Amino acid sequence: MSRVRTALSNPWGRPRFLWVVGIGYVVWTMIPIVYAVLFSFNETRSISNFTGFSLRWWLSDPDDSLLRDPAIRQAIVQTLKLASLTTLLAVPLGVAFALGLDRWRGRSAAATNFVMMFSFITPELILAVSLFLLFINAFSVIGLGTNAQLLGLTVLALAYPVVIVRARLISLGRDLEEAGLDLGASPRRTLTRVTLPLLLPAILASAAIVFAIALDDFVTVQQLSRDAPTTTVSMYIYGTARGAPTPAANAVGTLMLGASTLIIILAYVFYRRSVRRQGTKAAEAVPLAG
Repeated sequence: MSRVRTALSNPWGRPRFLWVVGIGYVVWTMIPIVYAVLFSFNETRSISNFTGFSLRWWLSDPDDSLLRDPAIRQAIVQTLKLASLTTLLAVPLGVAFALGLDRWRGRSAAATNFVMMFSFITPELILAVSLFLLFINAFSVIGLGTNAQLLGLTVLALAYPVVIVRARLISLGRDLEEAGLDLGASPRRTLTRVTLPLLLPAILASAAIVFAIALDDFVTVQQLSRDAPTTTVSMYIYGTARGAPTPAANAVGTLMLGASTLIIILAYVFYRRSVRRQGTKAAEAVPLAG
């Protein structure tokens, strides 16, 4: 009994029960996802009774399949377009913002950083309603629709690349940039040849996160939507769930899940390659420095 007490009270011992909690959490999270994916291949319209494997809701159904339903295709195109454009817009702005905050000193910098962090603590519904009022009143030239959805998603996701890239900047320090400047490189050349390559892993990670956030967002895109062509996958799934849902909704959700998973995997692969490449270059530079 004393051995058991010693093992349980030892903070430096190997964890014996935490892995059970971790596995239980993963299983509990994956159960509804597996359920939804499974019923996307159901041969009947039921989403509660699996009657057999079929690609009906993916390819063969003449009206409601992903291949044949124009509403689903339009929602997929709109979702991928918004996610891609949000990533292309938010990540460069976030990188520039992070670089500015890293070099900006004073109370104004702290205040700006505090305002930027508001997107983390402000409920998305409040942010979406505020943007809705802004685009129909002060910025009525923009109005509602794809442009408003894009700007709203950019505002929502901008803080993520700022935080990730700034953390990378803090861990890197200023030594390598100062070395480049001492060797005669201009500030612009130091930025493009030293700083940005070192930030590439953080940039890739933030791009994957922003893409995933924009891909499955519902509150902001629904609030700023204008008509049917601006309907996204999340809006389509919500609309069908309130009516008579079919496994086609499961199929389109499975497709978006696969797309986001693929993006994250690719980002992770490129992240590992960039980290390994930077490590190799650093190792090659050590003998030269000596």
